[in-house]
Amino acid sequence: MKAREILTPLFIGVIGVAVGASAVRLDSAHNGSIEPAAAYAGSEDDQQRIVEAVKHVEPSVVALDVSINGTRVIPTDPFGGFFGPSFDTGSRLMPFREQASGSGFVYSSSGLIVTNDHVVHGASKIEVVFANGDRAPGRIFSEDRAADLALVQVDHYAKLPAPVTFGSSKEVQQGEWAIAIGEPYALKQTVTVGVVSGFNRNETIGGAAGEPQAFKGLLQTSAPINPGNSGGPLVDLDGRVIGINQSVARPAQGIGFAIPVDMVKSTVATLAAHPGSVSSSSVGFLGVELQALDNNMRSELNYTGNGVAVIGVIGGSPADQARLEPGEVIQSVDGNPVASPTDVSSIVKKLAPGKTAALRVWNNGTRQFVAVHVGTEPDPSD
Repeated sequence: MKAREILTPLFIGVIGVAVGASAVRLDSAHNGSIEPAAAYAGSEDDQQRIVEAVKHVEPSVVALDVSINGTRVIPTDPFGGFFGPSFDTGSRLMPFREQASGSGFVYSSSGLIVTNDHVVHGASKIEVVFANGDRAPGRIFSEDRAADLALVQVDHYAKLPAPVTFGSSKEVQQGEWAIAIGEPYALKQTVTVGVVSGFNRNETIGGAAGEPQAFKGLLQTSAPINPGNSGGPLVDLDGRVIGINQSVARPAQGIGFAIPVDMVKSTVATLAAHPGSVSSSSVGFLGVELQALDNNMRSELNYTGNGVAVIGVIGGSPADQARLEPGEVIQSVDGNPVASPTDVSSIVKKLAPGKTAALRVWNNGTRQFVAVHVGTEPDPSD
């Protein structure tokens, strides 16, 4: 699979010596949250609905100006290596400072802002820029690097906009309009429009420092996404968030990826309840690769019911130890029916490692319950 490129924060300046850049997830009700824009739309015309959706979401979308300070090892003479080892005069630590830009949106009336973790990870200073031009200091409240989601806290800002309204991944349809709002190239409050192109995309994406990271279950959209859009909302015609803009396939045009809203809701709820860094080890893990059932898969398995197909099992994982096999269908997890890989992921990630998940599994015409001891998700940095 061709590697994709994560939308790194837009770098708008470098002070000091810098060689490369390493700047670099809620079902709870939100008091005072924005009502879906359809309640205000005076026309069913799609263009008018887009305009209304933008009007009601845009005030809650913010820009994030991020400062990153640190040190890097650089050659004392950056050209010495070109002339052979005898000309290499060594290296030394040098300070650097970088400015980056990304997007986010208001999550709660307590001042929590949702964004991508790669936008703010490693930040020494965060400034949140609101749609009215106001600026307020922010700090990382919690982050999950594996999910590429983070919460930024803004304290004591009296004019905090209303939190956004979240949609449901189960209601998102292929071909429906999708609106991306954010700060591409530091251009304030930019809107692009496309459609929902596909679901459950598994992409290996190159990070800011070049390290690949695997993401599963992403939503694909044709709405143009550019550097600086990272962390901004992807919304539907009712102004409800259906994903968080994350990455783009290059050099292809019109292929962008977003973290689906159900994954965002479950992950961010965990982040909001646990200040600080939420490591992968605190998230439940089974070790299966799943695929939604379509007509071809049903025909291949000779299966007509509901559930999610197992198409791969990681060796040594909890699923492997429980003897789950490709070709089986997971129908429910702990009594909860599942219809998509996101359904399974959302339930399992809420289970603490060491707990047991009861899976109802269909296997070649028979149904059985399989007990899987939930493990810990491997750290992508390992």
